[in-house]
Amino acid sequence: MKIAEIMIDTLGIWWKQKLKLGIKPTSFYLFAIALSLTFLTNACNFGQNQSLKLLRVGTISFPGYDIARYAQTSEIFKQRGLKVEFLLFDNSQDTSRAVMRGRLDAAFTTFWEVMQVDPGNGNPVVLMTLDISAGADGIFAKPEIKSVEDLRGKKVGTKLGIISHLTLLEALKSHQIKPCDVQILDYSNDVAAQKIKEGEIDAAVLWEPVLGETAKSLKGNIIHTTKQVDSLVIDTLMSSNSIVKAKKAELKQFMLAWFDVMHAVETQPKKVFNAVGEQLGQSGESFASDYAGLKKGDMTLNQRMFAPEGRLKSAKAEIVQLLKADPRHGRVIRQDVEIDATLVNEAIAGWKS
Repeated sequence: MKIAEIMIDTLGIWWKQKLKLGIKPTSFYLFAIALSLTFLTNACNFGQNQSLKLLRVGTISFPGYDIARYAQTSEIFKQRGLKVEFLLFDNSQDTSRAVMRGRLDAAFTTFWEVMQVDPGNGNPVVLMTLDISAGADGIFAKPEIKSVEDLRGKKVGTKLGIISHLTLLEALKSHQIKPCDVQILDYSNDVAAQKIKEGEIDAAVLWEPVLGETAKSLKGNIIHTTKQVDSLVIDTLMSSNSIVKAKKAELKQFMLAWFDVMHAVETQPKKVFNAVGEQLGQSGESFASDYAGLKKGDMTLNQRMFAPEGRLKSAKAEIVQLLKADPRHGRVIRQDVEIDATLVNEAIAGWKS
């Protein structure tokens, strides 16, 4: 970069000297100068781009994950020396599976789904907490159903094994209801919303923005949200232990960039929400409303989650209990999930605004 600047300055000095001597540069000289400047400028930019470290991260469309888009529009990633490629998937199970197969460096996914991810290269590792659901996930029911207790014997739409299933299980547990007392129909988020509109089921476990949209368009009740419990719906940055070893520096810089975004959400939320909303084709106010149902994954939350006897450790045990309590998901519970606080603690210690 500095060499290119010096050469450009030298060309400028040469030009001025020629003019002082009354020598008018020919068109050939002008062309040569223009070509040199173009080459040097591009070479400079090429060098900058080459210095950026690539990180491929799997994600789905969800407010808690979409907030990271701000790091691209504001060039936070670039300032942290990263080129981040977000690869959009239909569900979080596929993102974590792709990581374990070595096709991605990391993924945004729930702790619940990390606990069930298919075997692959190495062990799954939870590296950072992105957010905790605090109202972003819930249960919408027909008007005659007033509470979770009324779900006994009723048809509830939820996708087995994914985060909506967890939302249902922790709601039932908080009201001392056995999972077998509820008829679960294995429907995805969008299908469950459609089925309750058509009157085919009594309740649907949904997440935002579908939860709010369904409640607004239909007469009925939101009988439970994750705001009512210390939810196990915990979104994380996960990888595998083999990738962490190879991409330690890049993952740490990603965490620093994430905390930059969290700081921006805290200090200039309107700017952040407008920028992300524009990318998603919605207003900043709309995106802010969707994001409001989450406890943001700032440094304070991560310190709580990754403490030696912190929330992630207890959540892991509780998730295992819930998975065993309702085996209809048919998935194998991982016993080798690592909770590694090393990089996130280093990022917190080294972060400066």
